Amino acid sequence: MADDDLATLGPAAEPHTTPADRPAHGTGRPQPGRGEAAPESRHQASGQAGHRLRWIVIAGLVLAALNLRPAITSLGALLEEVRDGLGMSGTVAGLLTSVPALCFAAFGIAAPRLARRFGPGAVVCAGMAAITVGVVVRPYAGGTGGFLAASGLALAGIAVSNVLMPVVIKSWFADRVGPMTGLYSMALALGTSLAAALTVPMTDALGGSWRTGLAVWAVLAAVAVLPWLVVVRQRRAAAGPATGGAAHTGETTLRITSSPTAWALAVFFGLQATAAYITMGWMPQIFRDAGVSAGTAGVLLAVTMAMGVPLSFVLPRLAARMRHQGPLAVLLGLCGLAGYAGLWLAPAAGAWAWALLMGISNCAFPLALTMIGMRSTSSAGVVKLSAFTQSVGYLISVPGPLLVGTLYQHSGGWGLPIALMAGLMVPQIVVGVLAGRDRRIEDEA
Repeated sequence: MADDDLATLGPAAEPHTTPADRPAHGTGRPQPGRGEAAPESRHQASGQAGHRLRWIVIAGLVLAALNLRPAITSLGALLEEVRDGLGMSGTVAGLLTSVPALCFAAFGIAAPRLARRFGPGAVVCAGMAAITVGVVVRPYAGGTGGFLAASGLALAGIAVSNVLMPVVIKSWFADRVGPMTGLYSMALALGTSLAAALTVPMTDALGGSWRTGLAVWAVLAAVAVLPWLVVVRQRRAAAGPATGGAAHTGETTLRITSSPTAWALAVFFGLQATAAYITMGWMPQIFRDAGVSAGTAGVLLAVTMAMGVPLSFVLPRLAARMRHQGPLAVLLGLCGLAGYAGLWLAPAAGAWAWALLMGISNCAFPLALTMIGMRSTSSAGVVKLSAFTQSVGYLISVPGPLLVGTLYQHSGGWGLPIALMAGLMVPQIVVGVLAGRDRRIEDEA
């Protein structure tokens, strides 16, 4: 990867050595003096260190992805208990389900600036630490205000990590954007589904307190800090004096707001995020109101999230091989419409089928991430596109869960909220087709 592509991200990645890069014997170069390492040895050592660091980055990528949703889906599984424990109304609970999108929009926009100042590895490391502290503190913060404030800290860590994950992939694995995005998306879906499936059983096993059931997920976040600490230490040790002063060439000329593709991708991201956070926040309650037990409702949400584990690995690889990703956006949208129709007509009778369909529809998220990596020619462009797409997209998604909670409280049922969800799927399909066209933002801006 080129250093100038990473000028806005922090220290450039260590170069990868190949046999062609190493000096041949007998080239007439001076031999090293006593105590001086041979050039071949230095290249090999550098290559081995870079190879090990790439594996640490992969481990950090997977562990970070595992922690980007449990703070949200664990709350969805225990939302009724949290509402009762904190005395929340339906409208306030709807606001609580909107907080993730609001925090992602507010804090995600700061990610590029933080990455330029401290490096993406350091920012992701701090993000994992913020998740750890926020998740462990919020159940015991006292009252709705404290709960929201601690949740905001955790969600701020998630927000900056959300934005920088495509950047890390583009920077470290520019030739494998599809497979690495698939690995990241698969781990994210796995963490989402595990939190949804295990939160209620773990709560029961740990004494039945919803506070303990939410706080226990801080352990996973604490583990995710470790590989990023290694990455930050290694990159700071390897960074030379010339890496910090590279010119911000692409940044001054690229106006992301003038790109129609960037706007289409932002709206697509926002609408899929609306559907995803409504699903994570309210789908268990839909099933519980239809007569399904709390434990089964949590498992159904886990099934929805678990569908993303295999599909999130396959879909980015498939999308990366296609010139136009629009047909995939159409297919996922149609699955969402079918799932909403089922939730409206027979939520309990066909619960497993609707959970599967909604799980397929939610794979619009890895599709959006893949398109972010494909719609720019450089890492500097990807960081701007990722920040713009996710910040604007999450801002678009803020009203959705809140509106669903308000409609649910005032209508006394799920007819109107589900009609709203289905109606939003139509424009999602349209902008997905526009965002999927084979274009680059550098050509439009």
